[in-house]
This record gives sequence, structure tokens and C-alpha cells, in this order.
Amino acid sequence: MSRLAPTFARLQQAGQAAMIPFFTAGDPEPTATLPMLHALAAAGADIIELGVPFSDPMADGPTIQQANERALRHGMNLTQVLAAVAEFRKENQHTPVVLMGYLNPVEVMGYEAFAKAAAFAGVDGVITVDMPPEEAEALISVLRARAIDPIFLLAPTSSETRMQRVAAVASGFVYYVSMRGVTGAGGLDMAEVAARIARVRQHTSLPLGVGFGIQDAATAAAMARMADAVVVGSAVVREIAAASDVADAVARAGRLVKEMAVAVHKARQAVQEIA
Repeated sequence: MSRLAPTFARLQQAGQAAMIPFFTAGDPEPTATLPMLHALAAAGADIIELGVPFSDPMADGPTIQQANERALRHGMNLTQVLAAVAEFRKENQHTPVVLMGYLNPVEVMGYEAFAKAAAFAGVDGVITVDMPPEEAEALISVLRARAIDPIFLLAPTSSETRMQRVAAVASGFVYYVSMRGVTGAGGLDMAEVAARIARVRQHTSLPLGVGFGIQDAATAAAMARMADAVVVGSAVVREIAAASDVADAVARAGRLVKEMAVAVHKARQAVQEIA
């Protein structure tokens, strides 16, 4: 078992949703990755989603695309990402780390070699954005053999058939993309998100994380009242991009995640007090 199931069980018992910040490994430069992991965990991140830099991140908007470019310019690659997670695990054994990226680097390394290296590093879950669940059996098999959760995305346009397929093969949690389009765009329709979450829950008992379009603490809190986890990516990456150096990037991202985490963790408590 990965660290994801115990983490969600602990949060459910506490009446809280999970705060999941995302940043791209190697952004703004490779030396930032390890201190960023520790800073986000200290700021209240329950799970950390770590982006694997990729040259054609099709699901990501300009903010995260530029983060990928900054990391790649410094030579960051999948092997270095796994090494950073392994270093993180020397001091932190409890915060789950989920890799988010695209299939090509995994195929280059080889499924079995990737799963073995990821498990050795201390990775808990893997999201491969461009691998549909219908074609993922081989990768799922090697990840499961290493107690790593395969996590899949659902979108507002996902059919009932796709929801059923994801529910059948996913573990850890299901990631619901709260809006059409790429990361970083605004304009969330909260009523539509609530309706779609209810439909997804009809197909799975796994925790449901929601991401894309969550820009501030108020929106994060509103999402935490509906979902089991709130994923914040572009807002964190913007803080990193605006920093003057690595130390400033770590500090700025940590402050934002702390603000978001407080909002997410208190969201359901506020509803109970009003009731």
C-alpha cells in the first residue's frame, strides 16, 4: 500500500479535505526541488504532486509550460526527479508524492525499470496525462506490483463509459479536471463542478481530487467542501516564476501553500459551525 490511502483515511477522520500543491521538478532550477518539497510539506501540503518536465505538456497552459521549459533548460530529467524524491524520503517518510507527467519519458526508461526506480525513490502515485486507461494495463500492472497507485484524470467531457473504466483501474484517488481547457485558466462554474463530482461519485468510492482553475484560498475552500482533495498548480508555479532566486521561490510557494492549506483544512469546519 502506498501512503495515499492512509493519508486520506486520516483526513476523513479529521473531517478535512487534502491540500495538494503542484510544482514542476527543476523549476526554477534543479537545486530548488528538494527544498521546495520540504517547504510545501511544512506549509501543510497533505500530498505533493511533482511535475516531470516534458517538452510538449499538452494539458498545461502557458504558466506550467514555461515551468517545464525552465526545468528542461537546466537539464532536469526523470532520473533526477526520482533522485530528488529519494533525497526527500531521507527526512520525510509520511507525505505522499505523486508524479505527474507524460508517457514518453516513462517509455524511454521502460515500464519495469521506471516502476522499480519510482518505488525505490518513495513515489506513491503516478499520473500519465496522455495515457488513456484503456491502453494502460501494462503500466498499471508494474506500478501495482510496486505498491504505486495509478491515478487517472476525468474531465467535464468524460462519458459514463470512461468514468466506469477509470473507476475500474485507478487507485489512490481519481483526479477530476474541473474545467474544459488547459491548466491555469479561470472561470470555474462551481455548480457544474458539484454536479459532475456527484456523477463521478456514482462510479467510484475512491477519494476524488479536483484541480485546474483554483487560483485562490476562497476557491480552494469552496472546492474542499465538495471534493476529498484540492489540487493547486498554476498559482504555485506563478509564485515560483515571480521569485528573484531559489530561496525566494521556496519562500513564496511555501507562503501560498500555507494560506491555501489553512483554507482547505478549515472549509468543512466552517460549514459545520454554520449548520
